[in-house]
Amino acid sequence: MHIEPGVVAGAKMALSYGTAVAVFGATLKVAYDNIKENGIISLVLKSILATMIVFSCFEILPHYPIGVSEVHLILGTTIFLVFGIAPAAIGLALGLLIQGVFFAPFDLPQYGINVTTLLASIFMLNYAAKKVIPRGVAYKDISYTQLLKLSIAWEGAIVAWVAFWAFYGQGFGAENIQNVLSFGSAYMGVVIIEPIVDMAVLAAVKTFTKTRECAYLFDKQLCHA
Repeated sequence: MHIEPGVVAGAKMALSYGTAVAVFGATLKVAYDNIKENGIISLVLKSILATMIVFSCFEILPHYPIGVSEVHLILGTTIFLVFGIAPAAIGLALGLLIQGVFFAPFDLPQYGINVTTLLASIFMLNYAAKKVIPRGVAYKDISYTQLLKLSIAWEGAIVAWVAFWAFYGQGFGAENIQNVLSFGSAYMGVVIIEPIVDMAVLAAVKTFTKTRECAYLFDKQLCHA
């Protein structure tokens, strides 16, 4: 989901600064809500764990440049279900930043673009989860079909944002359209893999049954409705 350098350039970059401020504002809001509910230490610990997973996904797992961006397995649904919306958003933002600062400085000028893509998509996933998962159902008990719907919402949002940035930056020429379609078709293939990972993680989580355990290191809805 890293937009290639030069896809959006010049004065058009100003939009990415505005969208980044917007998603950071939304992240601060959910972080504040999380602190009120579980305390700041819990949020910090969950955010650190989420950041480590995101960074590992960026740097360790295979990733391939296709079209206007790169195809990554970011495990967005996994960190959302395990840690909750606030730690997931913080982890995505920090994982992306750490990668840019230490390993991919050429991506830093596009940080506003890429962080908008990730955070706007995780908030879309949060909205989808409220629609897909019935009230009274813990995350550990959701079905494969529900996980697939969440994965489609997450991956679909990323593809939509990448397409937006590509068309915004380069227009609707035939080559750009082809590049966007190539990326989108490849990225949506991740939908097949992510629910399987989620099912394995959620199966392991079934051993955590105490509310205190879940609320402190994991999202409390992971174990309890």
